[in-house]
Amino acid sequence: MTAQPNAPRIASLVPSVTELVAALGLAPHLVARTGYCIHPAQPLAGVPKVGGTKDVNLGKLRRLAPSHAIVNIDENRLETVEALRGFVSQIVVTHPCGPEDVRGLIAQMMAVFGGEPGVAVRGAALDAALQAELRATAPLDRPAVPVLYLIWRDPWMTVARDTYIARLLARVNWRTLPAAEGGERGATRYPKLRGDEPWLNEVREVLLSSEPYAFKAEHLHEARALCPNARARLVDGELLSWYGPRTVAGLRYLRGLADA
Repeated sequence: MTAQPNAPRIASLVPSVTELVAALGLAPHLVARTGYCIHPAQPLAGVPKVGGTKDVNLGKLRRLAPSHAIVNIDENRLETVEALRGFVSQIVVTHPCGPEDVRGLIAQMMAVFGGEPGVAVRGAALDAALQAELRATAPLDRPAVPVLYLIWRDPWMTVARDTYIARLLARVNWRTLPAAEGGERGATRYPKLRGDEPWLNEVREVLLSSEPYAFKAEHLHEARALCPNARARLVDGELLSWYGPRTVAGLRYLRGLADA
């Protein structure tokens, strides 16, 4: 693809949104990504990496001269975003906190990049597919189930109720414990557990995510000991935590888990 004079030069520092950018047909405009931006593999293979979501190599990124930088309140540091303002003309700040918010994220990307060929059509198709899955994944007529979603071990860590993961699980009336919200950013969004909290006896489903900690079958017995009245299962963390185009598949996957 030959770059047009005013074509955007996009640095995406958010794995989920990088996948969305590619789904909208904008992968040829990507000039930088983090090492965690791995999907889709083939279109991203030649896009330079500029560190991680929390430790962006600002010097390298500056040399790549992006016109747009996509960031996320939950995943990127505020000081990184402030530094970007010194050499990137447009900062696109994202913060979807539930599957319903992904429609707004798609609209946000279309508002910024909708002038590029094919973006509006692809965005509309993705939005339609998402609406269909949201309609199919509703808590009505499903019993409320107390759930513990584990993202880390030693120490055990879980998710607050105002995170994307918890709100996705709520679509099938799975209620994450502890019953606490973590706020817009910071460690309280991902609480640590001591392991002796009384409410652990109330949990009926323990979900061990494949990321960021790569839980394996050998960890299931530990989860059962933590929550003695619960069933413990390994789950696909990408499908349950990545938003954007993966939300469509994630909602479908979640219904399968709830019905199993």
